[in-house]
Amino acid sequence: MNDREFIQQIKEGSEPAFRQLVEQYQQMVVNTCLGLIHNLDDAEDIAQEVFIEVFQSIHKFRSDSKLSTWLYRIAVNKSLNYIRDNKKRLLTGKIKDIFSRTNDSHSDDRFSPDQPDTKLQEKQKAEFLHRAIDKLPKNQRVAFTLNKYEDLPYKEIAEVMAVSLSSVESLIHRAKKNLQTYLYDCYKKDC
Repeated sequence: MNDREFIQQIKEGSEPAFRQLVEQYQQMVVNTCLGLIHNLDDAEDIAQEVFIEVFQSIHKFRSDSKLSTWLYRIAVNKSLNYIRDNKKRLLTGKIKDIFSRTNDSHSDDRFSPDQPDTKLQEKQKAEFLHRAIDKLPKNQRVAFTLNKYEDLPYKEIAEVMAVSLSSVESLIHRAKKNLQTYLYDCYKKDC
């Protein structure tokens, strides 16, 4: 079934078609949110909001872009709204994450029990990088996250962000430069 038929079935209220949509795109949406939020529970909650939004506004989808592009756009917007509305709560959550002893199920497989401090070091590096990414201006952060975490090509990022291809290239280039500067400055200061 092609995207048009699939979308038409959802517009007609087909529960199996909507369930298939969620199953097909859920991981992509959660990963997109996670790339911006850095907290799996919150990313999963936002993903649910994304699919509620899709269900409520599928009739507005005009098929000007791919369905996945529309989903990325909604996921990015919901994530950015969440960040804006919950900055203080996010900071507290990040601090708790650093000091918590809970295991992340998605990262346990990469570490050997023979190296007990490896997991902590990797978590600290990831947290440091997330803080650096969070310091980027909003458009740079979105473009960088979609490219590096979601592996989206520049053209699709341009569609998601509703900007030109050259703007995406510039945003990602500036994001890399800003990250490089921030990371280098922190390295020199031993952050």
